[in-house]
Order: sequence, then structure tokens, then C-alpha cells
Amino acid sequence: MQSLRFQIVTSSRLGQSQDVKKHGFSGAALIPVERIERTIVKLRGHNVMFDADLAALYGVTTKRLNEQVKRNARRFPADFMFQLTQQEYADLRSHIATSKPAAHGGRRHLPYVFTEHGAIMAASVLNSPRAVQVSIVVVRAFVRLRQMLQSNADLAKKLHALEGVRSVALI
Repeated sequence: MQSLRFQIVTSSRLGQSQDVKKHGFSGAALIPVERIERTIVKLRGHNVMFDADLAALYGVTTKRLNEQVKRNARRFPADFMFQLTQQEYADLRSHIATSKPAAHGGRRHLPYVFTEHGAIMAASVLNSPRAVQVSIVVVRAFVRLRQMLQSNADLAKKLHALEGVRSVALI
């Protein structure tokens, strides 16, 4: 039995978004799908993105994203977005080896995570041209990740079948 309730699909910065003001994201900047894929993790059986990563992509602060989400809470059911538990956050922090949340002006609240549908809905409540543009790339990243996972599952089945044929041939 696995003690952690999540599985890392790809690496993430655990909600440590780049500072929008410091790095000067422009509305016209194109974001490679691969960059977005690196921020997607599997948690509670869903592929999700952290609020801070999504906010950085959409060119807003995490605080602003979460404010808009709370103002439009009825648009975000549990299968679109959920907040991590203290244990999930601690497990994830230790897995990725990040600093303590209170250290160096870190998070004061547990992070929210967004599924593919939640990420699209977040773009609609932010209602900015950049959010609309980036949401298309975010959807493509989720779709591509889903295709890669299915491809890996298909390869595992074929390998298992080949191993079965090989063991029969050796007998």
C-alpha cells in the first residue's frame, strides 16, 4: 500500500510560481506545451496544476487567481478544483524537497489545484486575453499527457504479453 495519496507525473515547482512582475510576462509570449506538462501532477486520481503555476501561466498573481475563484465558487465543483490537505502538502513538499512554507515569505494557506476543466474555467473567470490564449495551450498539455500515459499503458500490456509468450516458448 502506498503511503502517499498522489503520484508525480512530471516534476513541479510545488506551487512556487515565477513572480509575474519580476519576470515581466507579456500577453503575446508563447508558452511551449512541454513547459506546462512539467507542472502537471497526478493527485487524488486527477491530473492537476497548482494554483501558483496556473497563475504564472495566466500572467496574474496567485492571490488574484484565488480571489477570482472564490468570487465564482459555484463555477468550480470538486472535480474542477480542490484544496490540498495538510498531509498531502507536507508529503509533496518532502518529495520535491522544497523549503518550509513559512520560510522566506512562502505560502500562508494550503494550495489549490485545478483539473483540466478547472484550468479552463479559471481562464474564463480571469477574463483576460492572455488567460484565454494560454488556456488553449494548457488544454493541449493535458491532452498530450493523457495520450502519453495511454501509450505507456499500451506498451506495458504488449510487454506483458510478450513475456508470457516467451515463458511458454521456454517450457
